[in-house]
Amino acid sequence: MYMRHLFTLLFLFLSLSTLAHVQKDTITSRLESPYETLKTFSTNIKSGSRNLPAASIVFNNPSLKQEEKEKYAVKLEQILEGAGIFIFFDEVPKSKDYYDSLTNEYRYVINKNYPEIFIEKRRGRWQFQPPEIAQIDSVHKEIFKFGTDFLISEEIKESVLGMKILGLKLWQIIGIAAILFASFLIKHIFALLFERVFISLLDRFKQKNIGSKYLLPVTKPIGMVCVFIFISMVYPLLQLPQIVGYYVVMALKGLIPLYGMISLYRLVNILEVYLTRLVNRTESKLDDQLVPLLKKILRAMVIVAGVLIILQNMNVPILPLLTGLSIGGLAFALAAQDTIKNFFGSMMIFIDKPFQIGDWITAGDDIDGMVEEVGFRSTRIRTFRNSVISVPNGQLADSTIDNNGLRQYRRFRTMLAITYDTPPERIEVFVQGLEQILLHHPNTNKDNYEIHLSEMGSHSLDILFYIFFSAPTWSDELKFKQEIILEILKLGRELSVHFAFPTQTLHVENLPGQASLSPEYTLTKEDLQARLNKYFNMEAKA
Repeated sequence: MYMRHLFTLLFLFLSLSTLAHVQKDTITSRLESPYETLKTFSTNIKSGSRNLPAASIVFNNPSLKQEEKEKYAVKLEQILEGAGIFIFFDEVPKSKDYYDSLTNEYRYVINKNYPEIFIEKRRGRWQFQPPEIAQIDSVHKEIFKFGTDFLISEEIKESVLGMKILGLKLWQIIGIAAILFASFLIKHIFALLFERVFISLLDRFKQKNIGSKYLLPVTKPIGMVCVFIFISMVYPLLQLPQIVGYYVVMALKGLIPLYGMISLYRLVNILEVYLTRLVNRTESKLDDQLVPLLKKILRAMVIVAGVLIILQNMNVPILPLLTGLSIGGLAFALAAQDTIKNFFGSMMIFIDKPFQIGDWITAGDDIDGMVEEVGFRSTRIRTFRNSVISVPNGQLADSTIDNNGLRQYRRFRTMLAITYDTPPERIEVFVQGLEQILLHHPNTNKDNYEIHLSEMGSHSLDILFYIFFSAPTWSDELKFKQEIILEILKLGRELSVHFAFPTQTLHVENLPGQASLSPEYTLTKEDLQARLNKYFNMEAKA
């Protein structure tokens, strides 16, 4: 798959170069406008109608000899072909009085990637002036690095290597084959070194899984980045026609960031592994959900940045695009304000951490269950009906959250109803026994509890039993409740304390032939007062 791009470029070389050599233009030497000057140079520098004296008139420097001007013409040709600068003559101004509004001068820049190469109007003629002619040398050295321009000297071109085959010269075909062979070697040598050095190093540190599963898939796109960078460095030596160079350079400018984007996209997986190890050391379970969310954000950023770089390399104006995106983004934000609200809601949940994964939370009237996952847009909660509800994070962030999972103790409150015929002494002993049940249970809070005879109900005497459990889960809470309730029942049976329940008793006070069941009150007020005083005197002595 990866080498297919190289063969595609080779096919592009052959097809476009053949078409480029077929085109013919008439020789002209007019310099009245940017269009005519560049047309003069382009027409006279072509190999089929090569006329170096006519091509060199575009250089305005009386101090240069004719041979030197012709050398600059050849260097300019090599720059245009090596850098893939194709002059679209339909876009070149034909006006004699063209004015560059950016520099406020009569100037035309041939290519924006090389702003130092331009022609100026002087004395009615558009030519390369002495300062710009000197810049040709520096640009030429920048394109042909390490002095490799000797490989494309006129002597080599005019030798037997200059014979044409399929529209290309023999030395160009040899160069293409050498580049393809070198690219093949670079890719495989890089993969071999990467595997032998980095993968073996990870194996030594017992990280073989990371090397084989995550790092190895990155070697192919990184290797292709190295290959295409190598091709972009040596391609100018081929000196293919400008139209061919234009499309090849554009392809290389797109492929290098494309494979770089693929490499970074896959490197996010390695970052995910290390972040997962870091969050596993923390006590917060919510951090486990932060890693997948961060992974999605990083991948989106890599894709957006990669696409913008590719578009910029393809000479697509980024600033107007970003301006349009900002206006469209505003409209999108208004239309998708709930989605944006949910995104920031998820950010607030990760920052504030009002709950953890596995916590039992209650929010509002219809949110009650265990937190299972906090996503990019919503939080999934498993209810006690074993169903799953998805709550938008924006709604959850604005709600009052009751986190039952953060409780230090779980409350157990009940009323123990005993019958009215239970003697007071027995009730006192029974209450003491309830306290002993609390104190002997290993999972109760011994410092905070209330156990008292609390109310006289309509059908029973009610004892308040108010205690707290140290129970991590709801299942533990139910288990401890059962243990306490069973102990209460056993204590009641041991002390003959009967638990009451709502009943109705029918009393017939008067029946024919039987004594009346209605109580008779014969004591006077003075007698009752005497008994009251006697009772409290006895209590005081006791």
